[in-house]
Amino acid sequence: MLSNYICALDIGSSKIAAAVAEVKKRHINNIFLEIGPSKGIKKGIIVNSIDLVNSISHLLKSLKAKSGINIKFIYTNISGQNIVTRHSNAIMPLTERGNKVITTSDIYQINEQARILGSSLEEEIIHQIPSGYSIDSKSDILNPLGLYSHRLEVDLYLICGKLSSIQTLTRTINQAGYEIKDLFFSGIASAEAIFNQDFKKGVNIFCDIGSDIIELLLFDNGILKNIEILPIGGDDLTWQLSEILKIPFELAEDIKRSYGSIGDCSEPSLDKEILLKKDNVYKPIKQKVITEIVTSKSKLICQRIKEAQEKIIPSEKVDNFIACGRMVFLEGFLETLENSLGISVKIGKINNPEIVSFVSQNDALSGQKYLTYVTSLGIICQALHTRPQGIFGVTPPQHNPILKAINKVKEIYQEYF
Repeated sequence: MLSNYICALDIGSSKIAAAVAEVKKRHINNIFLEIGPSKGIKKGIIVNSIDLVNSISHLLKSLKAKSGINIKFIYTNISGQNIVTRHSNAIMPLTERGNKVITTSDIYQINEQARILGSSLEEEIIHQIPSGYSIDSKSDILNPLGLYSHRLEVDLYLICGKLSSIQTLTRTINQAGYEIKDLFFSGIASAEAIFNQDFKKGVNIFCDIGSDIIELLLFDNGILKNIEILPIGGDDLTWQLSEILKIPFELAEDIKRSYGSIGDCSEPSLDKEILLKKDNVYKPIKQKVITEIVTSKSKLICQRIKEAQEKIIPSEKVDNFIACGRMVFLEGFLETLENSLGISVKIGKINNPEIVSFVSQNDALSGQKYLTYVTSLGIICQALHTRPQGIFGVTPPQHNPILKAINKVKEIYQEYF
């Protein structure tokens, strides 16, 4: 079998990160990475398609040259204000009398019914995740296949993208000379790269702190149950520094990364001064002032995260809280977040067994550099196992009459034997 490839494009507001993996027999042989500036997009929304087309074209041209792969199809992401989520419930009688064994066709039909009921003409469903099934009086059943019942019910969690935004994104990708193979929600892709089997047990919160949005995902035994998206991020802290110190955003970002810290502003060590270059003149400013600004804004961001988390689940029920993003590495931020939440917080690192070995082999992923590529690597992991069938191996009805007959025999065997 000839080698194939998966190309993932993480389109963010501050940067575009791309990764292409050489794949053979569903196994990753090599990964190539590239990053470039993002133009024409804010808070996940395309505001200038021409600028974004140029950014994508330049980045993927560099990735082609680096990898030697002729990229035509890409997998990409959608996030921010473009995302709409809802639960959709459907109930289906299985038999008029008595009970029957639940088959793959029954599960497919009830999922499809819930999908249709939860659909909107103004949205495109990106992910559909069964949160649980109910049979008769029993609820919270993860896999009803092979069980007996006279009625089947599903709670389907739908993650949708606004149709106009998806159409704009598709056209932008096409104008850059590529075609979208599939679309993923950013938070799910990032969690895919970071979660291993340890994080697929119990209740886990994944908090992805981006430059202008924060995505909070609740997983229960590996199944996504809820999403909260906050329109704040690391750039809010930078803008605060920029406005108060009256300096350009780029300089404020440098100061945040070099001198930003959260802590006790009365510490004597903070009395030292640093020089800021403004209008070709160097002006001294005490580090204490920077710490005060950073501490105040960071505490506000942590409070917003706490409020969003408590909205979906109490802290005492959370087994693991995993945070990812550059803000996590800001001095004192992790401790501040833990104090706000009242629970311990773990730093999200790449743990997916499909790609973890490449982290130590690639200099571009060393140290904190992996943060740049978390989403694009997660997209590759998602795409690697994307198949026509749905959850629990439930396949849509077959159009081939021979396959339909084989499946019918299987269902009869399940029911009577």
